[in-house]
Amino acid sequence: MGSEAIYKKYPKNEASNMIAMLQDVQEIHGYLPEDDIIRVAKHLNVPTSRVYGVATFYNQFRLTPLGKHVIRVCRGTACHVKGSLDILQTLEAELGISAGETTKDLQFTIETVACIGACSIAPVIVIDDKYYGGLTGKSVYKLINEYKNKD
Repeated sequence: MGSEAIYKKYPKNEASNMIAMLQDVQEIHGYLPEDDIIRVAKHLNVPTSRVYGVATFYNQFRLTPLGKHVIRVCRGTACHVKGSLDILQTLEAELGISAGETTKDLQFTIETVACIGACSIAPVIVIDDKYYGGLTGKSVYKLINEYKNKD
């Protein structure tokens, strides 16, 4: 479905369609561009601030695009005890961003998660759905440079 199809799919002035519309917009773009948030508000005849409020309240919505490579750092108990904070800090230093941010070149996004469910290989990160466990700061540095050199 293209962006125009979304606005044809949902009747005007029906605010009850807001979440579904935002989900469709994000499905197309990978995030919620500001122009579309404004357009959804106009289409539904609600204040833009209300649409922003919904978009920022629910964790499923993103206001910025994700990077080509999404790095999820487990912060669960087993990973924490085994040094996931060091892993996170190494990633942040190497990429020049904090958790929840994307590099300016849109190559990497760092996210933290409560648990990945791979405690036996803690500390664990997932990059593009591939699991890496038993990490150290040095191995994370090497891993990130491998991804940089792939691109």
